[in-house]
Amino acid sequence: MKKDLIRLIPMIRRFAFSLTGNQHDADDLLQNTVERLLDKGVPDDVMLEKWMFKVCRNIWIDEYRARKVRQNAVFSEVLTEYQIVDGEAEQTSQISLNELNQAMDILPDEQRSIISLVALQGFSYKDVAETLAIPVGTVMSRLARARVSLHKLIRHDQSKGELA
Repeated sequence: MKKDLIRLIPMIRRFAFSLTGNQHDADDLLQNTVERLLDKGVPDDVMLEKWMFKVCRNIWIDEYRARKVRQNAVFSEVLTEYQIVDGEAEQTSQISLNELNQAMDILPDEQRSIISLVALQGFSYKDVAETLAIPVGTVMSRLARARVSLHKLIRHDQSKGELA
């Protein structure tokens, strides 16, 4: 299993990057995925490759939800009522990402994960359906919607750049 796991790491790393949008978080997600697989193992009746993608996606969803809860707590009046605000700490930095990453970030989670598996990993629709435990028709419709959305978002960004 360890040899197969090592062989699959680059694929899972690319998938993790497509979900998170940055290399640091992708590496953390990859590490968590590998740790979970080494700790819990893989069911006997499941292909390691499909199981890794499923575990990676589930960990990312859990982390994404937890991050949203923490962010909402930061803006809670009860928790911020007595905080001292430092002017420098309030300054935000903007990270310039390429158009595709920005557009991918806007996509709904289910579309982003499907387009990542199909376009970046080269999975067949059937493999994606099995990995995510959804019907093949759902994979096809979500992928079609994701492609249309990406096209519109990228064209919109390009037209804004031309006008400026």
